[in-house]
Amino acid sequence: MRYPRDMVGYGPNPPHANWPGGAHVAVQFVLNYEEGGENNILHGDSGSEAFLADVVGAAPWPGLRHWNIESMYEYGARAGFWRLHRLFTERNLPLTIYGVATALMRAPNQLAAMQEAGWEIASHGYKWVEHKDMPPEVEREQIAEAVRLHTIATGSRPTGWYTGRCSLNTVDLVSEEGGFEYVSDTYDDDLPYWRVHQGRPQLIIPYTLSANDMRFVTASGFDNGEEYFQFLKDSFDCLYAEGKAGSPKMMSIGLHCRLIGQPGRVMGLQKFLDYIAGHDKVWVPTRIDIARHWAREHPYQAPALIPSQLEKAEFVERFGSIFEHSHWIAERAWNGELGPSNDTAIGLHFALRTQFRLANIEERFAVLRAHPDLGGKLAAAKRLTEASAAEQASAGLDALTDGEREQFTRLNTAYVEKFGFPFIIAVKDNTKASILAAFETRLGNDAEQEFATACAQVERIALLRVEGLLG
Repeated sequence: MRYPRDMVGYGPNPPHANWPGGAHVAVQFVLNYEEGGENNILHGDSGSEAFLADVVGAAPWPGLRHWNIESMYEYGARAGFWRLHRLFTERNLPLTIYGVATALMRAPNQLAAMQEAGWEIASHGYKWVEHKDMPPEVEREQIAEAVRLHTIATGSRPTGWYTGRCSLNTVDLVSEEGGFEYVSDTYDDDLPYWRVHQGRPQLIIPYTLSANDMRFVTASGFDNGEEYFQFLKDSFDCLYAEGKAGSPKMMSIGLHCRLIGQPGRVMGLQKFLDYIAGHDKVWVPTRIDIARHWAREHPYQAPALIPSQLEKAEFVERFGSIFEHSHWIAERAWNGELGPSNDTAIGLHFALRTQFRLANIEERFAVLRAHPDLGGKLAAAKRLTEASAAEQASAGLDALTDGEREQFTRLNTAYVEKFGFPFIIAVKDNTKASILAAFETRLGNDAEQEFATACAQVERIALLRVEGLLG
């Protein structure tokens, strides 16, 4: 079974973003324009809107309009938008609009102001509604309709996408639609990344729900603009310090006309804009700016090998010899749960090692017995596996003097007689001298202790072999 979630990402060594001007952080502002695209029976929906408004405990009203909720959304269009428009245009700061297609069609004045300001207008879907239960064919149709209406409203096709209230199918469906330089329906990183669907790479620019003004109307959120400012400041300070230390990141900030556009909240945002203006090496782009920068600086490169996506026969062929002559370990690993976390050397080794540890004691003894003697008859006859031959050669065990061969033979014989399996050690970690010293020491172990030591060395050898294949 393939586990689809990616818990690895860039890991401990993310790529250097190379932001323009050597910026330590890219701070990106999104203004969600949803007013007029929300649930409403006037829009053909089954009930009223209840999400992201200043009504505590709001619930949809089936078949009814909710006058209070409607008027709060209208505040965003009538007042909040223009307050934010002044705030950003007076500072000449770029902004990305996530525009719901049906909302844009009902906002000619706001749309004209967005375009006059030169803001990017990305698609925020056809309607501002929940998609989690939407059949894929219906969502596919709505994506196409969003693109059509967006093009009619703005005069050009959207190049960025964010649904927001998405389904498990959304990112795949948008990738299949094509034509988008980025998709933002994830919250899983501080940097853009490439995601492959049906053999085609799609750039993902993760968004945010933490540095998002929606938390003014959710539990454990912001009570006032000062709290919002402090959270944004702390986030910025952390990312700025990381970037200054050599690992630049991206900071997304999500805004809504009806939320941060309220006078009691907007001052927190204004303080933050003033704060970042006092720092050098800060890039404030649109999301399409980030997408095009990333495509230039970090174009998609197909990985040479993705273990979790291999068919069983190829997986076993490639990795069956990681544990000496024990292909059953690779077979069991493939039959288990493999996913993106197993596509690194550490992750693949973990999957194989897990099956070795789950095996019964006789099976593990069989793995130990499958290993050759060090510097023994098989080596002399050049009948070792390719991996074992290379490992033994790395410590010079393929070129022993007569005296050294006699010493290894004596120790091998004594070890096998005592423990019932060959002496095993990760040769690549050792020299000829350290191997002989370990031989002498481990001959003094009891059976249980040495079985555990030998198993640990088998696992170490397996890791080195996997690293040799995957890097």
